[in-house]
Amino acid sequence: MPPRIAVLPSVVADQIAAGEVVERPASVAKELIENALDAGATTIEIAVVDGGREGIRVSDDGCGMQREDAVLSIARHATSKIRRAEDLLGVGTFGFRGEALPAICSVARVEIETAAADSGGTRLCVTGGVVDSVDDVARRVGTTVHVSRLFYNAPARRKFLRGARSEWRSVTEVVTSLALTRPEIRLMVSNDGKPALVLPPAATLRDRLAALLGAEFAARLLEVEDVSGATHVSGLVERPGDVGTAGRRVHLSINGRAVRDTGVIRAVELAYRSTIPAGVRPTVFLEIVTTGDAVDVNVHPAKAEVRFRDRWQLERVVENAVRRTLGTVEAASPLGRVGWPSAGGSSAPSSSAVDILALQPPTPDADGFFARPDDEPLALGDGMASAARDIADDIPPLVQLRRTYLLAERDEGVLLIDQHSAHERVLYEQFMRVLECGAAPAQCLLFPMTLHLAPAEADAFEEHRTVFERLGFEIEGFGGQTLILRSVPMPHPRFDALRCVRDTLAALAGDRASSVGGKHERLAATVACKAAIKSGDVLSPGEMRALFIALRDTTLPAHDVHGRATIVQLSWDELERRFGRR
Repeated sequence: MPPRIAVLPSVVADQIAAGEVVERPASVAKELIENALDAGATTIEIAVVDGGREGIRVSDDGCGMQREDAVLSIARHATSKIRRAEDLLGVGTFGFRGEALPAICSVARVEIETAAADSGGTRLCVTGGVVDSVDDVARRVGTTVHVSRLFYNAPARRKFLRGARSEWRSVTEVVTSLALTRPEIRLMVSNDGKPALVLPPAATLRDRLAALLGAEFAARLLEVEDVSGATHVSGLVERPGDVGTAGRRVHLSINGRAVRDTGVIRAVELAYRSTIPAGVRPTVFLEIVTTGDAVDVNVHPAKAEVRFRDRWQLERVVENAVRRTLGTVEAASPLGRVGWPSAGGSSAPSSSAVDILALQPPTPDADGFFARPDDEPLALGDGMASAARDIADDIPPLVQLRRTYLLAERDEGVLLIDQHSAHERVLYEQFMRVLECGAAPAQCLLFPMTLHLAPAEADAFEEHRTVFERLGFEIEGFGGQTLILRSVPMPHPRFDALRCVRDTLAALAGDRASSVGGKHERLAATVACKAAIKSGDVLSPGEMRALFIALRDTTLPAHDVHGRATIVQLSWDELERRFGRR
């Protein structure tokens, strides 16, 4: 009987290899644009016909090729990017495998026109991987690659192409991704002979986004700029208050290469924990630059994925960079632009949480968190009232509106603070520090309180008993589903411990969606919500100052644990515009 194993003909092998690189017209566009970028192009023109199914032409003003190089460029594994295996470590170009052009040529008709600065022009025609002709041509320096009849010799592959509109959308996604990666490049795109996209060179990522998605969209994103060791994280992310209000967009590049990486995006989403509701995910445009030997780009046929030498460390760097951005007052919901007040009367917007939180409270002592109506501090809490008393001259006058909001006037405008959301954020971060560093002080009740629970609430208590104890609650079982409450924390004078425990257990038993994960975080968030001062509570001037300072001392002052805004900014420019003064 004949042998079962046979070596594939080169034509079949080439088509199989092409399938790893060329999945659809968008794959062709991606490879050709990346080649143009590697050639040093500053202007790239892309023309698409029938969604790319019938034709894609990419022209650039890069360095071009001499005739010998043009002929070699369609041979498999022919590349100008590397010479040795060691060159793969830290390779900085888009292409390096020598597979893109040969793969495209094996499943389409390709015409290449190119010219280098020191040589004449060359036209190379290839059909199905076979060279038809090589001729001289007069042209400027650069390269034009025209791909037509994609998958003409692979009918099964061509049959699975989608409609022209769907394939065109995929091409635009590729162009958009590369445009964001290289904003300094001029890009012009046409579809079926009609101009579709003209992108002039942009100085910044925000400018590029404004050209692509509109100035209003670009303006409402927060700027990330952070360096940790050899890793630089920059880009734009969505304000927590805007997350979920429009379609989500994600763009990630590593060392200038647009990639997909669920781990890095998950790290970004972790930075939003306790600032947005569960189930919603933020828009992200991030660029990560690190040392070449920290990233392996040779792990995916289309170079769409990478591998990190120390993934855990890099993801923590990204998470911390975004977290610090969300900790600035710029993350608050804006009606105009205004900065968070800092010591000395300055209220200019700050680029870091350290600047915004420049007014730090003193070391915690025995004084209370809130002041009494006569502004005498309570002998409870963690020192916030003492901070308010010591530096009261450095904070703006505060006014309570509708027993719900605090208003502060500054040089640049007005801050409006939701007192419940603000206190919830303060308590949550205090409780998390307690859970991470040790147990909280508790106050013994003169008369213990009895609490009767439903079965689900009793189960929730047993599951979270140790966490309750670390927060300062001393609770004992009293038979069946009855609890005795003997000691409680005292975050403020209005704290209703019995109601807080009851409401917290009811929320935990109901398994309500939470924007924070983990047993500690969830309990701390729920207790903070139930323990915080409420809308309708009248605050004295001392209490308002103490809350203002305590909020400024948090890492994420702009949002509570449910993702609601704690601060709304209103600039004088916006007010004057609305009153017709501008």
